[in-house]
Amino acid sequence: MKSIDEELIADIGRQAAESTRRRQHHNLHADYSDPCQRLLNFLWHDSYIRPHRHAADPKEETLIALRGEMGCLIFNAVGGITSRIRLVAGGDCPAVIIEPGEWHSVVALSGSAVLLETKAGPFDPAAAKEPAPWAVDETAPGAGAYLQSLQRLFD
Repeated sequence: MKSIDEELIADIGRQAAESTRRRQHHNLHADYSDPCQRLLNFLWHDSYIRPHRHAADPKEETLIALRGEMGCLIFNAVGGITSRIRLVAGGDCPAVIIEPGEWHSVVALSGSAVLLETKAGPFDPAAAKEPAPWAVDETAPGAGAYLQSLQRLFD
């Protein structure tokens, strides 16, 4: 049995604080060949998951808010927002299912947030995800302004 407890979450949070992206994932599955890929993703408020899609390996992805509050965004092919939903741990909508090929992103809306992600395996790192060409990379100049523009959509 594996526990997703405060000690594990605090450890991932420390790693996220030291990361240039200000977020950190932690695999819960044993191997990329596992039939179910599960991971935790810890995001600080000044961090986001760059908009991306999973077109090369199209599988549904389930996102569940374990702690905090996040905004989940769906984009069209040129970066226009087609859908947005607030994910709140223990709230009215703690989870979403992202369809294969959908451009999507997650931003932290609370001080920190923890997301549980699940996806069918096996996982191929070469086909993991395609970053949106119209979105700012998390570590590039302008990332802070881009993040704030996404967070403001939830005000």
